[in-house]
Amino acid sequence: MAEGSRRLRRGERPSAGDMLLTPANAQRLTDELANLRGAAMKLGQILSMDTGTILPRELTDILAKLRDDGVEMPPQQLNQTMTDAYGEDWETLFYGFDHRPLAAASIGQVHRAYSPDGQEIVLKIQYPGVTASIDSDVNNIAALLRLSGLLPENIDLEPLLTAATEQLHAEADYLTEARYLAQFGEWLCEDERFVVPEVFPALSRETVLAMGYVESAPIEELNAMSQEVRDEVMSVMFDLMLREFFELRTVQTDPNFGNYGYQPNTGRVVLMDFGASRKFQAKFVNGYRRMLKAAFSGDRGRLLSAATRLGYLMEDDKKDYQEFVLSAFELALEPMLFDGAYDFGASDLPERMNKFGESAWEYRDAWQAPPTESVFFHRKLGGMFMMAGRLGARVDLHTLVVNRVL
Repeated sequence: MAEGSRRLRRGERPSAGDMLLTPANAQRLTDELANLRGAAMKLGQILSMDTGTILPRELTDILAKLRDDGVEMPPQQLNQTMTDAYGEDWETLFYGFDHRPLAAASIGQVHRAYSPDGQEIVLKIQYPGVTASIDSDVNNIAALLRLSGLLPENIDLEPLLTAATEQLHAEADYLTEARYLAQFGEWLCEDERFVVPEVFPALSRETVLAMGYVESAPIEELNAMSQEVRDEVMSVMFDLMLREFFELRTVQTDPNFGNYGYQPNTGRVVLMDFGASRKFQAKFVNGYRRMLKAAFSGDRGRLLSAATRLGYLMEDDKKDYQEFVLSAFELALEPMLFDGAYDFGASDLPERMNKFGESAWEYRDAWQAPPTESVFFHRKLGGMFMMAGRLGARVDLHTLVVNRVL
């Protein structure tokens, strides 16, 4: 309202989007979503992984700031949350509990503790009110997207927002995450490249997840290591992503860097968070495999057919839009299509994706929301690309895809 008043006094007639997306308002929005935490912050993180092909660049720039850590719980709130989970004498249940959090994120924070038998563990403790606020938070984000005035009126985001709501409810149930943690531990128990923390079911609750403490360094510290080590670690992580999607059909879809650690003494990657794990339907996975095969063969006709069967809606009479979408696929898959070690650190792919996304406005009348399943997988894929770029890694993703998928 203040921004609108200022512009009206200058004789302007601003739109709602113009007023919302000023730098000052963008900062206020980001700060408030970070303080709200919960689903508002988590959904902002999910949407921020878009590269400008679904959401306007201005909005993704605002939401991208939410990928950083959240705000810690006040001590009284922490005590009440633990009391609700374990009872008044909750501290007697643990051999020791460190009230200072190791980390704070979108829907919870992590504390070090000791189990009754003296094992060192961590407790992921959920912020109060997260589950109750999910539906309203998603509705508020949807209202924000509409208010911006930057989305065409004909685009239907309801399926995407419904899927995001369901995913957020699943992420807020720590007993569900405990089951995924145990499942991935079983799947990867013989893979010496990874470490999955032990889950402690007897100490876990719907809002508190207890798991073994695993010593590791932040994944970004790989920047100080040799090119060979960085290349190997990212190759391992891409290989796991492909196995998750195409073989296990269960993907940990949150690419937040804080969900991974690295052990320099063993060379192993530590997988620390499975809250965003998602099962994918075999039909979608097989359809994506067909799309990759078409892209690898360079057959645009087959690529269009596979994308349409996957759920991308492109009307036959809008050939220009079809060409645009196919070019977007080919650009996004560039690291996979490149025959050899792709240098993520030297690549300008993110900039080209952003520039390409800006041209999407020309086709706004033909826009359709993407298949909901693709948003969650692309969130993971985009996050891995970002991490590889941050680490300056060179990965022969082409060979990994050929061996693991095609």
